Amino acid sequence: MRSLLRLSKRTHIPPPRTHPPNLSINTRINPSPLQKMNSSTDTPSTSTTTTTPQKRIFAPATGISPNTPNTAPQAAQYTQSTLSLTSLSADPLAQFHTWFEHAQSHAVHQPETVTLATASLPSGAVSARMVYLKELDSRGFVVYSNWATSRKAADVASNPQASLVFWWREVERQVRVEGPTERLTREESQVYFDTRVRGSRVGAWASAQSEVLGGGREELEGRVREVEERFEGCDRIPVPEFWGGLRVVPRMVEFWQGRESRLHDRFRYVRESEEGEWKVERLSP
Repeated sequence: MRSLLRLSKRTHIPPPRTHPPNLSINTRINPSPLQKMNSSTDTPSTSTTTTTPQKRIFAPATGISPNTPNTAPQAAQYTQSTLSLTSLSADPLAQFHTWFEHAQSHAVHQPETVTLATASLPSGAVSARMVYLKELDSRGFVVYSNWATSRKAADVASNPQASLVFWWREVERQVRVEGPTERLTREESQVYFDTRVRGSRVGAWASAQSEVLGGGREELEGRVREVEERFEGCDRIPVPEFWGGLRVVPRMVEFWQGRESRLHDRFRYVRESEEGEWKVERLSP
């Protein structure tokens, strides 16, 4: 063995390229969280590893039950309600309205909050953000935003399809919506725009949403002052041409009611015709 060691040092025999099947080779010792906190550099590591990635979060929950201290923590169980086909409306928009009123009456925090997801073509890159549902009409779900400079504006310009997700934790319910989008007319958008507080109307004019503010917050506040001066003395500020409503016209709507043991109730509405006929199906959880 000693002669082998001396030989490898003299001739610089490279290490083998393969390893026994059950060995894991790690070329870097991961610092502890405390070491990371005390480190004064942010230089990214260029080392590689074949070990399983370190888990930063794993199966988070509220805690371990005192009755079963040796079991892993589990996420909450859903036990408030059930959902059956006979309890559903034939129209998903009517069903959504019923559920929305239920959420309002059961102190759901801001039930109008919704995730709007869009995707850009041809890349297929998906983006999502939280927005407010401002209208529900006979055609669909309406949100408002800047449609000139925002990421969602660019996505919708290349791909008009969008998805919405409502999550109402207090009543253990979720609603998903999928379908094409359409812009509201400027006249329709003005009706809602007039209900906004003056500061929000000024802000819609001042903000080139999602563009880089090279001058920092001061640049944005300077634009706000310019708009305030422009509309000084005007009680009715016109809606910007680049700002307004976007309607998601549903082709699919899913209603989800949480149930115990993850055996949730799920019903999907699928539009079968432009005349408004819908097929309702129960889905496996």
